[in-house]
Amino acid sequence: MLQGDTVRLKVHFKDFNGQSVNPTNVKLTIYDTNKTQIEQFILDDTYKLDVGVFFYDYTTAIELSEFIFEFSGSYNNKSILVRDSVKIQFN
Repeated sequence: MLQGDTVRLKVHFKDFNGQSVNPTNVKLTIYDTNKTQIEQFILDDTYKLDVGVFFYDYTTAIELSEFIFEFSGSYNNKSILVRDSVKIQFN
């Protein structure tokens, strides 16, 4: 992936028993490597592929060489989140 490319970010929310769950108030937050928030997107059901599976097609900022993404929401009145990072490299 190159800077300025679009990457599909995807998450599969599960409970502690491994069952897929649909959280409410799903958000995607993008951070730089210094943990500074760059952008945040609120995801509704148009970004849902299946039970607990959400996605977002994110176009990377030109100045980023790496970024951290966090999908978060609420399930059973508790926070649920998943974080990962993407390193942008020249091919």
